[in-house]
Amino acid sequence: MAYFINICQNFHMITLYGIPNCDTVKKARAWLAEHGQAYRFHDFKKQGVPAEALARWMQAVGWERLLNRQGTTWRKLDTATQARVTDAASAQAFIHSNPSAIKRPVMDWGKDITVGFDSRAWLERLA
Repeated sequence: MAYFINICQNFHMITLYGIPNCDTVKKARAWLAEHGQAYRFHDFKKQGVPAEALARWMQAVGWERLLNRQGTTWRKLDTATQARVTDAASAQAFIHSNPSAIKRPVMDWGKDITVGFDSRAWLERLA
């Protein structure tokens, strides 16, 4: 019985954070399904970005990695608004109010956080 409890305590469902219509998120979800990997999907357009999760992501990967400066949301901004995002605090405030500016997907693997889809790295992770 103690062995079973220990396994349950160490089990963590993978959580994929993203937006359902994002092409990269679609690829990631298809990849997880193809590899029989259970996961929970958190749509941060509908469910928002949990403040504690955002803080954890920024600590794990850094605000520069988390902020998608190549995405449509960022590119549509005027240069003055872009120029106000200069550090972790300003990035956190911006990202929290503009979840589409997050590089996707954000993966919570239980022990660490990754950003973006990398099939080779994910395969190594699950091996």
